[in-house]
Amino acid sequence: MNRWWIYQQERFPLLAHGPLIAAFSASAVGYSALLRGGRPAALSFGVAFLGSLGSFLLLRIADEFKDAEEDARYRPYRPVPRGLVQLRELAAIGVAVALLQLLLALSVGWPLVGLLAVTWAYFLLMSREFFARTWLKARPVAYLFSHMLIMPLIDWFATGCDWVRAGASMPPGLFWFLAASFCNGIVIELGRKIRAPGQEEPGVETYTALWGRPAAVAAWLAALVATLGCALAAADRIAFVVPLAAVLAGLLVVAAGVGIRFVRTPRPGLARGIEACSGGWTLALYLTLGVVPLLLGRT
Repeated sequence: MNRWWIYQQERFPLLAHGPLIAAFSASAVGYSALLRGGRPAALSFGVAFLGSLGSFLLLRIADEFKDAEEDARYRPYRPVPRGLVQLRELAAIGVAVALLQLLLALSVGWPLVGLLAVTWAYFLLMSREFFARTWLKARPVAYLFSHMLIMPLIDWFATGCDWVRAGASMPPGLFWFLAASFCNGIVIELGRKIRAPGQEEPGVETYTALWGRPAAVAAWLAALVATLGCALAAADRIAFVVPLAAVLAGLLVVAAGVGIRFVRTPRPGLARGIEACSGGWTLALYLTLGVVPLLLGRT
């Protein structure tokens, strides 16, 4: 068991990912309930969290397979190439996770199984790089967008844990919530691949290496602004625009400050600050978009 504890610490740290996924899934359930004017069941929160956690774990496992050759060549310190865990073991865990997701979806209702099937189908296409790996690798923006589309699909499943459980149809107005999830996925992906010069590694395609510091930071800030715009449109549906705008606008100012400082002085600490800003932004986004307004009783 110790080696699996080490694996999760290095590749899927639950202490870091757990709170973000909890906010992500709770926000989806809460926002859906607010749109339909009802109260979510406790079961909905549990299924949404465990189902979403399973989806993100499956994405990590798929990356281990997809990047196995590059990891062996450029990143031998990672758990799989150094022999800590085996790919066949990860495959077995992936199958178990998928079966658990299926059982969870069945506990809510067959329509949720359909949403899970859509997520799985896209996940399988991603794991095969949409059968266009070379084409996508040569086009970083297309690669980024195609892979981040999994985010609103996972969120769609999480919202279904509420409206399917309530026996309702999908509430109108979910589009902007899912769009915010898509844009926020880009925020996270860009933020974790912005590096200071001394942090760059051979064989690791970061956005600072691909585009240069100013362009990478500008793209990250643009993704923050796009997320804010979608979040405001979603918040308008539940009459929570002002609180959300106040929180996210303040965080956007902080993020812009960190990004500008990094462009001027590319220190590792500031690169880590960008990633930290992405995490803090994500937590604030989902708390203010679905959790806080639900606790305040907004309808």
